[in-house]
Amino acid sequence: MKKVLVYGSYGYTGQLIVERAIKEGLQLILAGRDENQLRAQAEKYNLGYRAFSLDNTTALDSALQEVDAALHCAGPFGLTFRQMAEACIRNKKHYVDISGEIEGFEALAKMDEEAKRAGVMLLPGGGFDVVPSDCLSAYTAGKLQNATSLNLYIKSIGSGASRGTARSGVENSHRQGRIRRDGKIKTVPGAWHVKRMDFGRGESRVVSIGWGDVSTAYHSTGIPNITAYMGFPNAMIDGLYLTRVIGPLLYTRPMKNFLKWLIGILIPAGPSKEKNETGFSLMIAEVSDGTKSVRAKLRTPEAYHLTALTSVEIMKRILASDHKAGFQTPSTAYGADFILGFDGVQRKDL
Repeated sequence: MKKVLVYGSYGYTGQLIVERAIKEGLQLILAGRDENQLRAQAEKYNLGYRAFSLDNTTALDSALQEVDAALHCAGPFGLTFRQMAEACIRNKKHYVDISGEIEGFEALAKMDEEAKRAGVMLLPGGGFDVVPSDCLSAYTAGKLQNATSLNLYIKSIGSGASRGTARSGVENSHRQGRIRRDGKIKTVPGAWHVKRMDFGRGESRVVSIGWGDVSTAYHSTGIPNITAYMGFPNAMIDGLYLTRVIGPLLYTRPMKNFLKWLIGILIPAGPSKEKNETGFSLMIAEVSDGTKSVRAKLRTPEAYHLTALTSVEIMKRILASDHKAGFQTPSTAYGADFILGFDGVQRKDL
């Protein structure tokens, strides 16, 4: 019986993924650092578990030998992806994560040949970031050959951020904004570009951010100039402007550790079940060749709920031998229409 190792299974998103995977009939081994949380979760679902740190190479290799693929859910991913990905290549097991972190995507892309030699797939961004946006970008780019720019706009409605997402944001705060220009990723100040966008509900402010597609959309489409925008409340956008001044104070290791500790006290584990069920996200992708533009829009279920849906579906496909060796994005692995296979997803041309 084929199995999946879910590392970081007891985190907020990990819990959603485990529940979905069980409903879909996947055979799981739970894993992470905290044995107490693992034991409680394993007993609840009658599953096996392995408690170990990713720095324990012997334990990591041993756990991977028991499965066919790993679904990596333990962030901040910039601190954890490499140990798991290298172990997957070493043990010839497929790797999927739910990260949205550009540095990890780019590093995994450089492991492409190594993964191909091992016959395994490396597919980061198997959740809300970047499955829907990557599929939408690939779809829109396919309608305009030789496009040279891609703007991606994202707005979540009726949701919220989990502790893990907030902590990853703190860990990566020193990287500020990220855009791609002439094929290369560039760092820009916080709130580098603010504009207004109408997602069909009236205009709202969006701000450029270092969303994962700054990395992955380039690998999916070849478009050399990419900017991603996110809709935020005005106060949050003003706060991004403020980081231009006080940023250096926030980027020190003691301050990052303090902020992550504070998040654990002030921010709930994640959105409520009601928000999972009623929240949704809107995305618009716009590609241009300098003279002509093409736009398309996507509506998806709430971000964390969608992450459980997409990551589990990817694991199901891997276990059914539907995978491609080497570094992949969601659309290069499963096509631009992959996102349309989930309830609540709607796509239309604009």
